[in-house]
Amino acid sequence: MRSNFSRIWAVGMAVGLTIFLIGSCCKDEPQSDCTDCDLTGIPYNPTPYTVSIPADFPQLEIPATNPMTEEGIALGRRLFYDKRLSADSSMACASCHLPEFGFTDAKAFSTGVDGIMGKRSSMSLTNIGFAYHGLFWDGRAATLEEQALLPVEDPIELHENWPNVVAKLILSTEYPTWFRQAFGIKDKRDITKELATKAIAQFERTLVSGQSRYDALFIRFEDFPTEEEQLGYDLFFDFEPTVPDAECGHCHGSVLLTTNNYFNNAIDSVGSLTEFADLGRGTVTGEYLDNGRFRAPTLRNIALTAPYMHDGRFQTLEEVIEHYNSGGHVAENYDANMHPLGLSQKQKQALITLLHTMTDTSFVQNPSFQDPWK
Repeated sequence: MRSNFSRIWAVGMAVGLTIFLIGSCCKDEPQSDCTDCDLTGIPYNPTPYTVSIPADFPQLEIPATNPMTEEGIALGRRLFYDKRLSADSSMACASCHLPEFGFTDAKAFSTGVDGIMGKRSSMSLTNIGFAYHGLFWDGRAATLEEQALLPVEDPIELHENWPNVVAKLILSTEYPTWFRQAFGIKDKRDITKELATKAIAQFERTLVSGQSRYDALFIRFEDFPTEEEQLGYDLFFDFEPTVPDAECGHCHGSVLLTTNNYFNNAIDSVGSLTEFADLGRGTVTGEYLDNGRFRAPTLRNIALTAPYMHDGRFQTLEEVIEHYNSGGHVAENYDANMHPLGLSQKQKQALITLLHTMTDTSFVQNPSFQDPWK
């Protein structure tokens, strides 16, 4: 009797545990059931797309696993501006990357869907497709595809989860068709977060800026600079031995106006490299000498992207120039080019004038980069 009871009890417990586990693993999964799931009746004939790159720019590297197509770019643009990617449908990727602010949000600290303020300023997406040494201020994402995955599930940003986002896309009236046209999926349920971020990355690779006054003056030599603009250029790159070196070109060199490398630009005074409020690159690499280092942003459209630095501490370009002119704060790993510059007021103003020539209005006003939902 006891043996039979034990067996019956054991079997009952096993069944109950199985039911519990099945229920537990499934109850929080978003429902993405669909009707008319088959998409094979929709033509799949993607149109290859070649990004227009200025002649002096480096080659734009396109992953073999994510070739550019008109359909993929259009899908990515819609996703980039779609607030359904957030938990409460109040924010999109574009909420922190607005064209009119050089694809930043003009805030010292970006705020997410829950009203929680982050600890860093949003970075510009100008020429982001050429950032081959890591993305974000600390370089924690290697590719645009990888980067696009993170804000959706970040609790301080969009605070959603990808299964829910995918379910929304599957159940929408438009997205299954767009995913079919972009990636050739055969069933609505073939939509994945990987395909979504591939599309967003395709759109972001089209964000190429190279039509500023700076380009006309100093890259293509289509016009003559003013005396002040030329002085700013000579200071910036140290091309003229009769003017001081403002040391700008070391971090913001090349036609991209950034080296995309990581620097401690001496904005914080610390006794030890472990004392930074934000360890920056060191958080990613674990290297002591990377603490306090951040990626140098492009200076293209810099006049539109205030406030400045990773924490938005400087409100104006004048404050930025004053910081570099002062030499900043000495630290074990501060950049060797940081030292008191001794620039005159005229020279400082010339640098600011040069920075304003880097604004590309055709870029920020390009209809192809605006919100398609409006």
